[in-house]
Order: sequence, then C-alpha cells, then structure tokens
Amino acid sequence: QEEGRVGTYREFADHILPRIAADGYNCVQLMAVLEHPYYGSFGYHVANFFAPSSRFGTPEDLKYLVNAAHQLGIVVLLDLVHSHAVKNEAEGLADFDGSGNLYFHKGERGNHPGWDSKLFDYGRTEVQQFLLSNLRYWLEEFHFDGFRFDGVTSMLYHHHGEGHAFGGYDSYFGPDADDDAILYLMLATTLVREIKKSALLIAEDMSGLPGLCRPVAEGGVGFDYRLAMGLPDFWIKTLKHQRDEDWDLGQLWHQLVNRRAGEKTVAYAESHDQALVGDKTLAQWLYGDAIYQHMHVLDGDGGAARATALHKLIRLITLSAGGEAYLNFMGNEFGHPEWIDFPRAGNNWSYHYARRQWSLADNPDLRFSQLLAFDQAMLKLARERQLLIKGPATLLNID
Repeated sequence: QEEGRVGTYREFADHILPRIAADGYNCVQLMAVLEHPYYGSFGYHVANFFAPSSRFGTPEDLKYLVNAAHQLGIVVLLDLVHSHAVKNEAEGLADFDGSGNLYFHKGERGNHPGWDSKLFDYGRTEVQQFLLSNLRYWLEEFHFDGFRFDGVTSMLYHHHGEGHAFGGYDSYFGPDADDDAILYLMLATTLVREIKKSALLIAEDMSGLPGLCRPVAEGGVGFDYRLAMGLPDFWIKTLKHQRDEDWDLGQLWHQLVNRRAGEKTVAYAESHDQALVGDKTLAQWLYGDAIYQHMHVLDGDGGAARATALHKLIRLITLSAGGEAYLNFMGNEFGHPEWIDFPRAGNNWSYHYARRQWSLADNPDLRFSQLLAFDQAMLKLARERQLLIKGPATLLNID
C-alpha cells in the first residue's frame, strides 16, 4: 500500500491483485507470510511456521487473498523458509524443549555463521515430519499453488555456500554436500507433487547444483525452476562500471543463456534484494537524481530519456532470453523511485519507505506511466509469441 503503515492481506487482495492482473502477470509470490518477530527481517527469521503473520490480518484474511488471486487467474506461491529459523526462544523453536536443539544441530553447527539464526538437523525424523507437515498445511489449508524455497544453497552444503566458488563436480557432490538436507528436499518436492500435481516449486540456489530442477525419478532434487541469480548482479555491475557503448555483448549473451540443460530458470533483472535499503534498483542506478527532478513526459532531460530507454531495454532482453519464467518485484515495473526501508531504530521507526507509490504509475504526465505501459506491452508480447515457452533463444551473430 501507499500509506506509511503496514498493509493487510485484504487490502492487497482488493487493491493490488487487480493491478497485477491488469499488468499481465499470472503468478504472485507472497513474502513474509510465516510469522516472524522482526518486521525488518522481510520474513526470513521465522518463529512460527504454521502461523500466517498476524500483523497483516487473520488466517481467514489470507485465505481471502488467495481466493481472490485464483478468481483473477493468478497462481499464488508462498516464499517458504525451511533453510533456518529465528534464534528467539520466547517466540520460536530455539529452546522449545529446554535442550536448545530439539529441531536443530547441536553446538556451533546449529548456528548459521552469516544469518544469526538456527539450522535444522534434516537427518532427524521429527524434523522431517515437522517441515513436511508444514508444506502440507499451507497447500491444504490455504490452497497455495506452490513454493519458492529460500536459501537452498545454505541447505545443500555444510559450508552453506559462504566463501566458496562452485565449478567442478567435486564442489557439488564431494564431502561438503549435506546429504541429509538434499534428501529432505527430495522428500519435500515428492510430497508436494503427491498433494498437488500442478504445484510449482522454485529453488533459490546460487551454486548451480546439477539436477536440482530434474525429477526425483531421474536422480534430481525435483524442483521446477531455479532462480537466475547471476543476472541482476551482471546488470548492476554493467551499469556501475561500463559506459553504454562499452557493453560486452558476448558476456551479456553468456549470462542470459548460462544455465543447466533441461533445467528451467526464472530470469529477472532485479528483485527484492536490489530494492532494499543499502542497495539500488535499476531505476536508481539509471536515473540518479533525475528520478526526482526530470520525470515529466515533456521534460527534455537527456539523462532521463536515456534511463527510460535502458530500463525498458534491460527488462526486455532479460525476459526474452534469460529463462523460462520472468520475475519482477512489485513497483519496479514502473521504476519506483525509492528503496524499501522497514521501520528500525536507524530511521526512527519510520514507515515512510516501507511502501509502494502506485499513484506515480497512474499519472499519465510522468515517465513512470510510460515504463508501466511498456511492461504491460512486453508481457503481452511474451504471451502472444510464447517467449518463455519456446526454449532458449538462438544466437545468430554478435558484432
């Protein structure tokens, strides 16, 4: 919502879902649904895995949202955090039975070195049952259509992907691989398919594990899609360090098509990671201060015109050649001028930047409306020409 406050499930259903449908998107990934004590964690420090966050409304309100999306023909995925849990003892599972490790590894192995959170012991039957029943709960009780599994790289390896480069097969299947976690993920994808054959499963993995998105029957892990996490980093690096005329088209092509054969990819130019305070969205990199001063459609500022053109070009290239699905973070389709900054001590607990200014895209006098119109036309073209269905693009020539 646009006001400086926490929005609700019903407000999202009534006011935002119609925008998503009108823009041409057919799937929405809901973030921060599982109850978490700290709003600013973006929902990634989960305390109660079976509770929809009460800050947005009641469980019935969430069901209303999912039903409203289905009526609009929109698939609803839940951003699922089974890679770790919050360390809080009062709200969460950290000291549920007084031992400190009922669901987690003992000692330091039970603590994530970079996330300040607890790590599940996937080899224990009770942990498997707890997490698998959690999947079933969200599918059957709330009718979600699938999941985006967060932090899969951290699950796959004992080193959690921290400070490691991946290349040869020994980096994927050697002693660093967490066999218990891999088995859990195979059980999870199998169970989801048994409950709902049409379910979509997306893995957030930056390692490029072979077989992650192949069926379990083939020895794979069973996901449908993996996120193309290198693409947004490539775009930001290009904008930050290269002039427009110096773009390396060969490297661009490599980034777009560099994916496992036979494994589907979700391409994106930016996501919530780039929209958080401390980072920059494409619009912020491209426009700079012009996004606050030169956004009127009649403004002849050359910098703003360049930024508008490149914003469109980058998203079209990414959608056209980057994968079999396309992801956008809400508001970025029209070049939202602000990042996300949740209320915290550092900003005096302000909600000013914890919002999306939809009215900017509704104003025909501003370039934001032109960016939105382009995004809508781009998605229409993708549907009509089946750009995401026909497989990777073919390279004809690069000069």
